[in-house]
Amino acid sequence: MDTIAPVARIDVISDSICPWCYIGKRNLEGALKILAAEGLHFSVMWHPFQLNPDMPAEGVERKAYREAKFGGPEKAKAIDERITATAATVGLEFHLDRLTRTPNTVNSHRLIRMAGQEGVQDAVVEALFKAYFCEGADIGDPEILAGVGGAGGLDPDAVFKMLKSEEHRREVLGGDQMARNAGIQGVPSFALQGHVLFSGAQPPEEMAKAFSHAWGILKNQAA
Repeated sequence: MDTIAPVARIDVISDSICPWCYIGKRNLEGALKILAAEGLHFSVMWHPFQLNPDMPAEGVERKAYREAKFGGPEKAKAIDERITATAATVGLEFHLDRLTRTPNTVNSHRLIRMAGQEGVQDAVVEALFKAYFCEGADIGDPEILAGVGGAGGLDPDAVFKMLKSEEHRREVLGGDQMARNAGIQGVPSFALQGHVLFSGAQPPEEMAKAFSHAWGILKNQAA
């Protein structure tokens, strides 16, 4: 059976520790199904953004960090509860209580970039989000990231070797800076053919409408 080539590319700017990015991924998957039913097919590419660019390489203890960031344990707990409840509405079972570290995410973005080159980016992004939000894994740990890469279809030994080198670091940091230069301040942010359309984990129907409308404009401009 013939396959239909994607007509355009959706770029997702995200961070590995952003819960709204995982929720946004689920909503994007729903939007892509709506668009496919309309005869519109898109490829998806994930790009780096650091919510905490000054995070130490080893990460920090999550509980104390979040309590300081959000103004106390009650507020931090309330935020986690709201996120967990929202995630459940899209079929995701978050276990944020299992998290002990807030990691530096550069290495996770290097893994995502490697996965993109190997054609398994979606599976690796999914495995990465699942490991962090559902299983409480420290995704700043190279050994854990190697396992995540393996779950997504990469060779774990190759992932570990890459993370012990400087491969993809410059490109990831450059991509993060490029997003900031483009005015992106929050994630997930979504672009079509290089044009940033919106930020936030919008419902699938709203995403589909935005992509369909933008694609129509871009086609008319190219005509």
